[in-house]
Amino acid sequence: MESGSPRVLSVSWGRMEVEGLGEGKDFKLYPGGGREWDWSETGTRHSPGVQPGDVEELLAHGATSVVIGRGLEVRLEVDPATLALLRQHRVTVHSLGTEEAVELYHRLAAEGPVGALFHSTC
Repeated sequence: MESGSPRVLSVSWGRMEVEGLGEGKDFKLYPGGGREWDWSETGTRHSPGVQPGDVEELLAHGATSVVIGRGLEVRLEVDPATLALLRQHRVTVHSLGTEEAVELYHRLAAEGPVGALFHSTC
């Protein structure tokens, strides 16, 4: 993994495997590492979606772009306050279904510091 963002090795319903981090349901990934994403830390729900607190850790680790994997059925929303926070930090945001998001994340990770939030169910 080195100092780049860890690779997602596999995604299936309710399960992801990430290089150096093992298996879990949802993940936060950033330059140099990552961890499982526990929605209860910030009160995240499918609606209104990803909270500003969910991306603060990505910013703290130097992500200049963020990929949000909104689930295999793209049901996870992104709170407008989260988008505003990322714009304020001049961070490029990509919001896609999780499988597409993983592909884009890998391409961006080869180019520079990228962070991601991945949801592996709906």
